[in-house]
Amino acid sequence: MKRQQMRGLVMALMLTTALPTAAAHAQAAAPAASKAWMNAKLSADQRADLIVAQMTQDEKLTLVFGYFGSNQDKPKFTPHAEARMGSAGYIPGIPRLGVPPQWETDAGVGVATQRESSDPYLERTSLPSGIATAATWNPDLAFKGGAMIGSEARSSGFNVMLAGGVNLARDPRNGRNFEYGGEDPLLAGVMVGAQIKGIQSNNIISTIKHWALNGQETNRMTVSSNIADAAARQSDFLAFEFAIEQSNPGSVMCAYNRINSVYACESDWLMNEVLKKDWGYKGYVMSDWGATHSTAKAANAGLDQESAYTFDKQPFFGAPLKAALADGSVSQTRLDDMARRITRSMFAHGLFDHPVVKGPIDFAAHAKVTQADAEESIVLLKNDGGLLPIARTARKIVVIGSHSDVGVLSGGGSSQVFPIGGMAVKGLGPKGFPGPIVFHPSSPLKALQARNPGATFTYNDGTDPAAAAKAAAGADLVIVFAHQWAAESEDYSLTLANNQDALIDAVAAANSRTAVVLQTGGPVLMPWLPKVGAVVEAWYAGTNGGEAIARVLTGEVNPSGRLPITFPQSADQLPRPVIDGDNSKPDLMVDANYDIEGAAVGYKWFDQKGHQPLFAFGHGLSYSTFGYSDLKSRVTGDTLTVSFKVTNTGKTAGKDVPQVYVGPKGGSGWEAPRRLGGFKKVDLAPGASTQVSVTVDPRLLATFDSKAKTWTIAAGAYEVSLGASSRDLGAKTDVTLAAKTLPVSYDGK
Repeated sequence: MKRQQMRGLVMALMLTTALPTAAAHAQAAAPAASKAWMNAKLSADQRADLIVAQMTQDEKLTLVFGYFGSNQDKPKFTPHAEARMGSAGYIPGIPRLGVPPQWETDAGVGVATQRESSDPYLERTSLPSGIATAATWNPDLAFKGGAMIGSEARSSGFNVMLAGGVNLARDPRNGRNFEYGGEDPLLAGVMVGAQIKGIQSNNIISTIKHWALNGQETNRMTVSSNIADAAARQSDFLAFEFAIEQSNPGSVMCAYNRINSVYACESDWLMNEVLKKDWGYKGYVMSDWGATHSTAKAANAGLDQESAYTFDKQPFFGAPLKAALADGSVSQTRLDDMARRITRSMFAHGLFDHPVVKGPIDFAAHAKVTQADAEESIVLLKNDGGLLPIARTARKIVVIGSHSDVGVLSGGGSSQVFPIGGMAVKGLGPKGFPGPIVFHPSSPLKALQARNPGATFTYNDGTDPAAAAKAAAGADLVIVFAHQWAAESEDYSLTLANNQDALIDAVAAANSRTAVVLQTGGPVLMPWLPKVGAVVEAWYAGTNGGEAIARVLTGEVNPSGRLPITFPQSADQLPRPVIDGDNSKPDLMVDANYDIEGAAVGYKWFDQKGHQPLFAFGHGLSYSTFGYSDLKSRVTGDTLTVSFKVTNTGKTAGKDVPQVYVGPKGGSGWEAPRRLGGFKKVDLAPGASTQVSVTVDPRLLATFDSKAKTWTIAAGAYEVSLGASSRDLGAKTDVTLAAKTLPVSYDGK
């Protein structure tokens, strides 16, 4: 969501076009004698039908019109009196009918607020970044993390959480990749779907966002993501489809960008055709903050609710919608459907039956949830000579850079969760949106010191490469913390900022026993990689990130994270070496040609082109070793099942993520030679084995026929591969599939 001030916003006079208050509605309509819709034994559909039938026109219009939940200076805006302080948005309730308000909070990694405050109300637990959770490849952890932040939202008085970012990482430089689930539709859909399901287990609504193809932040309000129907359905749409099937989110948030020259929140193809008709989605579509551009066009294309109208050029679903209903450009049936979809989600997810009440939060227990997530997200990328875990014989340890003496970095923008106890470092980054740069007060250095009482630690801030190199010389181990801040509204370079490459290079030249810990929102280049002994990707590790990092570095936790995104060797390997657009020209109408790669996103593009990545999708090392055997595949009816044995062949207990990839024999007919077909995280003691079985969704074996609107599996031989990453596939077997056609409405059941 957008929190920067937008050009051409509504003038103060337009405030008079806001809809009547709920009190005015109550005066205009008699009290409902019998609230049959409050019968929890009825279905959500039945209850929505009953309540909408009792609504006045103004009451229906109330549901589709959202207010910002925070103060705004330009233009001046004071939030509704019942809005939650510092929140993202508010939709008034209808007391006469028992309809609760919708209190909306920004989300993704926790209850986010619009600014830091000394008020502890605005301090909440932060999960690791979304891409970090995806790196766990553990849906159970994603569910637990979602349940935790959902409970904090509920205890904070919110019943709508603007979470569920599932946009595929078509470009590793996208400033919001850190919020999302990586580059593969299966992994992203499963992981984000599990988190949404966890959030909604608290009887609140979660969105899924940003629908769709929100692939860059450069000119994000005007860029057109241009792509063919089939390619979209086999990639970005499929990630949404998997997540929606798994979690049934109450709302879908349409994106800022245009799709094939049409604004996402005006796209009949996106909202009416794909989402509501083809997939049968029964919830409602809300706009992103500032993504509504019209009244009749948006409403008729399937937009059900305008969010925080002050970010739009005018209150399109306020007085203009009322006028459009009067002149027939928007039908009464359409408004009734909008109201029905919104109330249906509110019934389905417990907003009527379980009203939110502010209450205490067990921050200590929640810190353990986020720490577990962070520990399994950390990816050991390189570990020459067993440099890690930290040896007990290491007596002189030097820690360098990235404020690691006081905290861990987080991503910026609307998803920012301000830390309990305040920011570890003040005054960093932009004063306005998407800043500030926030470090959570969880110091990796202090956590390492606590676990290595016999060692002498020296800290250097890393601002002077020569001084850092001098401090590193002669140490038993050097740990350089490097970082790349990413934030909503801007894309970033793959090159580490602030001369950090030179820092690492100088330190590694002074001491080859150097380990680098990266805190980034996605891939970065590593020109110093051959010179260092170990590299750890820690992402944005959340509230207890320092503890999590220290536990992995010391071996208390065996690293088990796997990359959810390909790390390229250079930008020249990408479909678009230069990002389209120019952020200095906000009105620039930009075209991004996604038909270049089509459905071949991430590792599929690298496989198609034969590029060698720096680190492959799915890659991640362990302090132990694992072996795979007994690979078998079988087709029973319409189902392809793959089974195999995993053995911990090392001396350390640990978790592994065996990955199954599928593709037509010979690799022809698809966007790439293979696709991720299934995965499973397993926990094994040394020498232990376990049998694993995964079922491959038939859509991952098919191509989409846009003309016939079907998923089509071609008859023939397919190769099933098993391995530790998309480029480490040791065991293979063949299977023969019969021709099959699946309807566009197929949902895996």
